[in-house]
Amino acid sequence: MPHLQVWLLAARPKTLPAAVGPVLVGSALAFADGKFKVIPAAAALAIALLLQIGVNLANDYFDGIRGIDTRDRLGPIRVTQSGLISPGDVKIAMMLTFMLAVLIGFYLMIRGGWPVVLLGTASILAALGYSGGPFPLASHGLGDLFVFIFFGLVAVCGTYYVQTLQLTWTVLVMAALVGLLITAILVINNLRDIHTDQKTGKTTLAVMLGERGSKIEYTVLLALAYCALPLLWIAGRVSLWALIPFLSLPWAIALIRTTWQSAVSPELNVLLAKTAALSFTYSFLLALALVLD
Repeated sequence: MPHLQVWLLAARPKTLPAAVGPVLVGSALAFADGKFKVIPAAAALAIALLLQIGVNLANDYFDGIRGIDTRDRLGPIRVTQSGLISPGDVKIAMMLTFMLAVLIGFYLMIRGGWPVVLLGTASILAALGYSGGPFPLASHGLGDLFVFIFFGLVAVCGTYYVQTLQLTWTVLVMAALVGLLITAILVINNLRDIHTDQKTGKTTLAVMLGERGSKIEYTVLLALAYCALPLLWIAGRVSLWALIPFLSLPWAIALIRTTWQSAVSPELNVLLAKTAALSFTYSFLLALALVLD
């Protein structure tokens, strides 16, 4: 494979929409409040993309050297395990990616003060601790919680905060909705790897819950994301515009049906990609609704 193509494989560009969606929603919330600012929003987007790539590289590196990734895994090729890139080079790329995120983050730290410093530090440590360190979060059933907090709550709230220098309950609720769908992506990822993870001792939440439990979790995450919107409208917290994401509901229902009909096989890679696309579509429609409101 060409060298550039191998590095793109390591960066996993198909996962990047999961980083873009929360920034769209956070920026749309700032726009709705009349406080949207281009430069902080662009910086937040760049950092989100770099952190996503950094997590991907860290996961590839740590799972590779720990022997968690094997030839039996059903997912895409991992560059460390396959030998396409040396572990040392993947580690260097991972650290450079996080360093670049920190450099861009200095501007946001100056703008937002200690809350941005706190969130930024926590994000970097969590990204490294997801697969690495003495207590890897992903190997102890905490990966789903990590994704919900950092790719949902922190990403949306952080994007909003660096533009407005404040937070509201509405922002927190919208961040939770985005986090639910992004977490659903990880659920399918871990469901696909459930058997190989069991063999290597990686105790994901999917391993704890089993196949049926993971499918229930996936269903509940999607159901909560869609059921919350009409409840918020009935409670008078949002306008009718907020129901625009319901345009993607038939797609969500179809994915839930497919999940229950699917066995643990490489076919889940397709479901994984479709869930990622649904997550981005939901976030885009929610951002559009907030702007139109």
